[in-house]
Amino acid sequence: MSMALCSVRTRLATTLRCPRRSFTSVSEAPQKRLLSQDDWTAFQVQRAERTTLIDLFSKFGSAQTRGNTWQPHHPLHRPTAPRDLTLSALLAAGAHLGHHRSLLNPNFIPYAYGTRGDITIIDLERTLPHLRRAAALVRAIASRDGTIVFVGTRSDLRPTVLKAAQRIGSQAYHVGEKWLPGTLTNKIHFFGPEAVKSERVVPDLVIFLNPIPNLHAIRECAIEHVPTIGIVDTNVDPRIVMYPIPANDESTRTAELIAGVLSIAGREGIEIAAERAKKRAHTARFSARHRTLQVD
Repeated sequence: MSMALCSVRTRLATTLRCPRRSFTSVSEAPQKRLLSQDDWTAFQVQRAERTTLIDLFSKFGSAQTRGNTWQPHHPLHRPTAPRDLTLSALLAAGAHLGHHRSLLNPNFIPYAYGTRGDITIIDLERTLPHLRRAAALVRAIASRDGTIVFVGTRSDLRPTVLKAAQRIGSQAYHVGEKWLPGTLTNKIHFFGPEAVKSERVVPDLVIFLNPIPNLHAIRECAIEHVPTIGIVDTNVDPRIVMYPIPANDESTRTAELIAGVLSIAGREGIEIAAERAKKRAHTARFSARHRTLQVD
């Protein structure tokens, strides 16, 4: 083993001393056919030397791979659970960046940390508990068979609301194009009297990723007494929604992070409901069996 290691080191030193040359990939290199036993032996020795070289220098490299490091697509496809959410994740998503200080809404002052370069900085220590409170609300509504609607009418938010609704399942819906005025207040005209009587047309919760372009939808939710969650920026009055989340509403990554956290909470609520139904069924079977034994 020591002789093989010395041979590998000698070959490596020779390679480092030689002038720079171009290397071809394995697919581009001509494939040499193994015609004799000596060719096969040389091939095995070469493969063993390469394996030894890789094993020797692997421990000096980085242990980070694509699987254990953060990737830009993770907030959309692999969101963080509410219990694992941190301030650093919000900071990395740009949730702390607000608008110019001249656009600061007076009602947003309790959620502002300060200014930096005339830009209002959002206090993420207020954002995190508000987001966890919203996640607890989504989890509770989903566990009680409630319907949830994600609304994001910007072009960059359409994949976000679609993924969030798909992650929860049949209890969630999404609006990515446009909220038609009168969808809730004039539901009989939109859906018909039979559909209004037989189906649940009015949702139990509506989540707005860009509230300002959807103020008419927020008004309809207020008229129908539907609770609302919204990402509120520094130029927005937090009172327009029932459960505000102070954050940057123009950042796609922030919207993906918040929608992913809320959708994970909704999926946890569905799992809680399934576990609850399973326990009820088990209790009913046990009670039926106990009554049968008493009769016997």
